[in-house]
Amino acid sequence: MPGQSPLISAHPPIAWGRWLFWLGFYAAILLGWAGLMQMTASPMPGLTAAEYWAALCISAANADPWTLFAMWGLMSAAMMLPTFVPALRVFGELGSVRATNGQSMAALALGYGAVWLVFSALAAALQLGLSKAGAMTGAGQTLSPSVSAGLLFAAGAYQFSSAKEACLAKCRHPLMFFMEHWAPGLKRAMTMGARLGLWCVGCCWLLMLLGLIGGAMNLMWMGAATLFMVLEKLPEIGRYLTRPLGAALVIGAVAQIVTVFSSGG
Repeated sequence: MPGQSPLISAHPPIAWGRWLFWLGFYAAILLGWAGLMQMTASPMPGLTAAEYWAALCISAANADPWTLFAMWGLMSAAMMLPTFVPALRVFGELGSVRATNGQSMAALALGYGAVWLVFSALAAALQLGLSKAGAMTGAGQTLSPSVSAGLLFAAGAYQFSSAKEACLAKCRHPLMFFMEHWAPGLKRAMTMGARLGLWCVGCCWLLMLLGLIGGAMNLMWMGAATLFMVLEKLPEIGRYLTRPLGAALVIGAVAQIVTVFSSGG
């Protein structure tokens, strides 16, 4: 009918832009995991289970800073982009009132990712420093018992802190965040993404650093940590996970200390 064509052609540009954004976003996550798998050493036939997982770790002692930065950058993309999906979905839904489009969603994601790249640089520097100081084994698999216990305790205690609660509140209720900070334009979208990235780093930085205990390139740890951080940011599920994990980490720290003292170390 004559009146249908304009109506049908009015919305596709925005719909296609958002569709292309989501395609690129999930492609970035897949590429992050693919890059991590590529960076891990392939185990040789005959390795034991312990040797197999040791082979999935990069040696900080033998790696240059740029390699470690690339590793942490890929980890951040693979592990933290999935946790950003709820906020992106809320932001994208504002497209129904022409407030957002594919470009503004990309700007939001770029701001978020930029913050995690800064975190990646700091984490790489920390890992390299610990290796040079002798607090990390040559295989990059474990830290000294005292550093491991301290990191476990810090991560566990942080799960009970008001800072953790404040960061989780922003991550679990992105609509309130957008209502508070909303302004049109790509630059503003990138700024909002960076702010959300800061809240997200505040929420997850210690959980990410726990990878230093068992090897930052341990794929099993990365998968489990990603799943937990995704679920923790869901209001209906996360409130039942945050403090139990904190208690488990504190217990793990105490067990580590007891083991050290009982062995005379």
